[in-house]
Amino acid sequence: RRSMHSTITGVIRTSERSLSEYFREQLARHARELEPAPQEDTCWYLGNLLVRFCRSEDFFTYEDGRFDLRPLALLFGDAVEARNEHERCLLLQQLGDMSLFMGALFPENYTRRGLGQDYLVGMGCGAYDYLAENARKGRHIFAELAGDFSVMLDLVANACTADKELADEAILALYERWRTTRSPLAKRQLESMGIHPGEKTWCIRSSQL
Repeated sequence: RRSMHSTITGVIRTSERSLSEYFREQLARHARELEPAPQEDTCWYLGNLLVRFCRSEDFFTYEDGRFDLRPLALLFGDAVEARNEHERCLLLQQLGDMSLFMGALFPENYTRRGLGQDYLVGMGCGAYDYLAENARKGRHIFAELAGDFSVMLDLVANACTADKELADEAILALYERWRTTRSPLAKRQLESMGIHPGEKTWCIRSSQL
């Protein structure tokens, strides 16, 4: 199995397009399926977040001679102990962004440790909710991210998986997201693969057998 470090830069295939162009297109396409649709500023924020986290130096921390993820609980602790309000907001933005990115693309990393989606939603919502009241700029963006965090998880997940076939583990994660949230976006993506999640058993189209 590939490590997460090697997976980050292989989430999507962009051909000749830049990452920012790709993510803007995918986010805009999937945002049109939502009612109400997210604000344009929020989609731009999400696109920039994805581009930033595709660079390993912005996603991982380098400690003890290796790249690793800083646990969300430790990020929260860092924010609580911040020296000033500006530093606290920066750390909470990192916490919110990391919760959103990991919850959308790598939820199994937490499921294996007994932490469900509600853990990531709680961390992300709490961080963005604080920023909606205290950030120097972009408060309307953070307010929408906090209020519709589960919807944003689906939006980011669909935008990043639209250009690749899903592995079995990713399909199970997508199904679990639908089962937990009843997201129409997740349901449509499952149905496009011949999986009908509303039935007692998954039904696969005969053309896929």
